[in-house]
Amino acid sequence: MNNLSMKHLRYFDALAHHGHFGRAAEACAISQPALSLQVKELEEIIGAPLVERGARHIRLTSLGEAFAVRVRDILRAVDELDDLARASAGPLVGRLRIGAISTVAPYLFATVIKELSERCPGLDVRPRETVTQKLIDDLMGGRLDTAIVALPISEPSLNEHPLFDEEFLLVRPLADADRPVPDRDMLAKMKLLLLEEGHCFREQAISFCKLSAVRDRDLIEGSSLSTLVQMVGTGIGVTLIPQMAVAMETRWAAVSVVRLAEPRPSRKIGMIWRKTNPLSEQLAEISGLVGQAAMRQLGANGRCEVLGPAP
Repeated sequence: MNNLSMKHLRYFDALAHHGHFGRAAEACAISQPALSLQVKELEEIIGAPLVERGARHIRLTSLGEAFAVRVRDILRAVDELDDLARASAGPLVGRLRIGAISTVAPYLFATVIKELSERCPGLDVRPRETVTQKLIDDLMGGRLDTAIVALPISEPSLNEHPLFDEEFLLVRPLADADRPVPDRDMLAKMKLLLLEEGHCFREQAISFCKLSAVRDRDLIEGSSLSTLVQMVGTGIGVTLIPQMAVAMETRWAAVSVVRLAEPRPSRKIGMIWRKTNPLSEQLAEISGLVGQAAMRQLGANGRCEVLGPAP
């Protein structure tokens, strides 16, 4: 395998991750024919097919699946060598791949990126927004350096550094503004609008309302908090949104926002990264900056308990 290169491995890893030549090529910032050629060269070097090519999607062969696991480990190790060199150089510079769940990213990323750019001018921040499980997968696969998620994650190989707590607030039609605030039992009987499956915020809301599996199937779903709030404004039902989202999502909607009675639903937001990451010390410092930025963002939305910067 004298002709095997890191380029071959990175392109194959992208293909294995995305399951599609076009999306993999886009992620690698090259043309689809160029990526296809590199994967074909890799198969010739290996001496066996790694990919079953279909009309729309690809499927890894059994060898390809085993090969993908080894390739991911190799690429992660190589990236950590680079991180080790960066860590020894002092202040963090270069690429920082940071992810966040979609109920945090729209409300925090702009502030965080501005803060990091001012404090760490040599940092190239590359944000990504997706659901929790994909963020964890990308962290474990070395495609992300850190992520902002709802804690706990309870993954032994990941560090968890809490940033802040925030409440869930009730959004209901403006016409209901003068009505009594419903308690948890009343809320469970109302038409509740929730995010579609895959979002941890959905599961937290269902847990707070103690909704049964049968009731869950009757829920109205939306793809974003913005969609849910707009539907509430038309009188379809009510929804819960995190405190950080209130100012942005309710500004132009005909809705009323109220705090629920005790015990109020809330969540803990934190940053996570691999325990083996040589940049752990720098990431802990960055988590402090992220926490401070979050507090400024939450200032317009009411009180939020600070858990403080990571030690």
